[in-house]
Amino acid sequence: MAPRKTSGRKSTKRRYGRAAGKSVESAMRRRKKGTLRRGKAGHGGRVKSRRQAIAIGLSEAREKGAKVPSRGRRAKKSAKGGAKRGAKGGAKRSVKRTAKRSAKRSAKRSAKRSAK
Repeated sequence: MAPRKTSGRKSTKRRYGRAAGKSVESAMRRRKKGTLRRGKAGHGGRVKSRRQAIAIGLSEAREKGAKVPSRGRRAKKSAKGGAKRGAKGGAKRSVKRTAKRSAKRSAKRSAKRSAK
């Protein structure tokens, strides 16, 4: 008996669970209907962009406990890319300024947490 041929694709672990896909699907449907809203209380207005709808769907999935990668890891990767582009001359904003702003925000956030 000849050995079976396998496809060239490597088996990888799924990054997103099925439940996450369903919640994104439902968010997209709500966006099309016009019932998907921004913000925690939904007072931010109607969502028009696909990207925003996907982000909302994923965050809802996270809240429910579905398998979704954490937001931090993705943000770090994109920040690294931005720094590289800055060296090449693609980015207009200085990295120092954005780092300063993020430090300010985190300090503000921790102050709010300690007040509670």
